[in-house]
Amino acid sequence: MVLKTDAGGQGGSQIVSASEVKARAVGAYLGCAVGDALGATVEFMTPREIQAHYGTHNAIRGGGWLKLKRGQVTDDTTMALALGRSILAAGRVDAHAAAQAFDSWMRAKPIDIGHTVRRGIIHFRRTGESCVPENEYDAGNGACMRTLPVVLATYGMDTMQVQTASRAQAHVTHNNHLSDAGTECVISMVQAALDGVTITRLLHGPVRELVTALPDFRFRGRRRDNPSAFIVETLQAVFQALFDTDTFEDCLVDVVNRGGDADTTGAIAGMIAGALYGSDTIPRRWLKALDREVYDACRDQALALLALSPRYTQC
Repeated sequence: MVLKTDAGGQGGSQIVSASEVKARAVGAYLGCAVGDALGATVEFMTPREIQAHYGTHNAIRGGGWLKLKRGQVTDDTTMALALGRSILAAGRVDAHAAAQAFDSWMRAKPIDIGHTVRRGIIHFRRTGESCVPENEYDAGNGACMRTLPVVLATYGMDTMQVQTASRAQAHVTHNNHLSDAGTECVISMVQAALDGVTITRLLHGPVRELVTALPDFRFRGRRRDNPSAFIVETLQAVFQALFDTDTFEDCLVDVVNRGGDADTTGAIAGMIAGALYGSDTIPRRWLKALDREVYDACRDQALALLALSPRYTQC
């Protein structure tokens, strides 16, 4: 089976094999988990501290402030998997199902949880509402870090449908225009990468559109080290690492060695680079180090979610 794509919305069309799309989808999910596990070791460290402790941090070794086991992941990956399970159960992206999944995830006492995420889930528990009020201070990266299931389930949908699905899950905890814009840009990037577009077309397509509409996201100029959980800083670091390297490994090593919210910058960079370069480019030593249950869950969920997408169901 082959899929005719629109080359990520950049004009023209191309033929991409279904097996290639599947490999890129699996690469995105494993890339997210690998980036999470790699970055968690150096989360909240500065680049100078990372250099002093590890030289160049390029191994999945666990530890960090969370005292992780080698190959263990954090909330970035476990929230994505929880969201993915809700989508598969409902057959679509559903805000209430996502909120229930996040509630169950928090009740299971995850190893880490962000303040905005916790507040949103508590809001759902108290009110039954799956959308928090809009808040100018909720421009964190929590909605973006877990968005990959939406990417795969909506692959082939039109822009408005993708936006609606993205905001359904995002607004359970993060109802903010910067969060929405950054998250939707990442969705566009990964879906375009599934279509086989080049890195140049990612830069001149979704990223240019984001920066033009919201100049806060401009990332050229000063190097973004020690990025916070603010979605603008997170994506500035991710974009710099992605567009200044040309391999999956170099991109991930670059972004996590900037420190700061390194598990999340690693996860987001990993999902984009995994789709862009494919699963075969993820270093074997990283995949072998990844928790086996997480590895299997990411691989299986990537394929199951992709099977829900219009581009596959219409074949």
